[in-house]
Amino acid sequence: MLSSAFWNFLFLSLHRHRARHAAVMLMAVAIVTLLCSVMFLASAIQRDVSHTLDLQADLIVQKVRGGKTVDLPVDWALDISTIAGVGAAVPRVFGRYFHEPNGQYFTVVGVDPFDAPSSANLQELMDGIDLKSFLAGANMIVGHGVQDFFHNHHYGNQYHFITPGQERIEVTVFDTFPADSDLFTNDMIVMDIDLARKVLGVAPDEATDIVLQVPNELEGDSVMVKLIQQHFDIRVIQKKEIAAAFDNLFNYKGGVFLILYLTVLITFVLILYQRHSMITGPDRRQIGIMRAVGWGIGDVISLKVWENVVVALTAFVVGLMLSYFYVFFLGAPGLIAVFLGYGNLPVNFALSRGIDFGLTSLLFLFFMVPFVASVLIPVWRVAIIEPVEAMK
Repeated sequence: MLSSAFWNFLFLSLHRHRARHAAVMLMAVAIVTLLCSVMFLASAIQRDVSHTLDLQADLIVQKVRGGKTVDLPVDWALDISTIAGVGAAVPRVFGRYFHEPNGQYFTVVGVDPFDAPSSANLQELMDGIDLKSFLAGANMIVGHGVQDFFHNHHYGNQYHFITPGQERIEVTVFDTFPADSDLFTNDMIVMDIDLARKVLGVAPDEATDIVLQVPNELEGDSVMVKLIQQHFDIRVIQKKEIAAAFDNLFNYKGGVFLILYLTVLITFVLILYQRHSMITGPDRRQIGIMRAVGWGIGDVISLKVWENVVVALTAFVVGLMLSYFYVFFLGAPGLIAVFLGYGNLPVNFALSRGIDFGLTSLLFLFFMVPFVASVLIPVWRVAIIEPVEAMK
């Protein structure tokens, strides 16, 4: 068991070589901060996306013509609802409305006041908003990105939409979505479904797509087969396919950073190995004196290993704290654009806070083991030298 004298000597040695250790620690903190920031950001976005996908429909039916998605008849919803296993089939109206002067777009979503499942999901998203009052007039609920756009371009609380038929429709901002939903509602505008049809140029008897609720998830594949047999010119999208696409996207981007991290870490370990291999005269004499006064080879190696453990552990904790602050308090400026892109309206939202302890532990091992192992062979080579030779 290590004695108190060992620990006293350890911290005295750390203090003596503080400048050298500080330089190594700064490099290590930078590496840990970068990777932990990517890890925290990817995990937080995936959690938010998963939570939102849980509220989405089980199947989405789209009509395809010439490889492109086109509007479909609303009557299809009645036919589809008769298929065994389908709990509800609801037509949706949504699309992009372009603001030509700035080249930006809004996502316009139509709400059917008589559609109970859709209204229930929307009510959960817009907690505290009275849907009946909202649907009583030409009103819209907007995301914070749209609200900022209206404010910056002096539109106030009214915006005049120009329909494909060149008709001008004035719509009033009724309310905004909560800030914690900005990841999904930042560029969204929700209005009455008939009003959305006018704005987007969708015929009264048509819809953008049809969403299906399938209470028994085991019947999802059989429902898909029946849908394709009923309508050959359709595309059926499952909720799990959307979730898998998001996971693949975030895993790909996180994997790119992981490869860069491993490259930087290997380079960093090689630098540490080279530094310890070039032990200077004073360090050799110190080891020689330690051997001469009774320290064994194992004691010398333990001292140097524990020096690196203290430095690496401190760097990891500091890097972890800095990355947590950078991601969850500052919103990961710059890095978040890598995952969400730079397109359309700027996104400024609060990520759901949380730490994946399993992934953090794995990262800790990937960082600590190479860091500490880099000192073993160089110190062992010096420690086995006879004390008289080491002190020359």
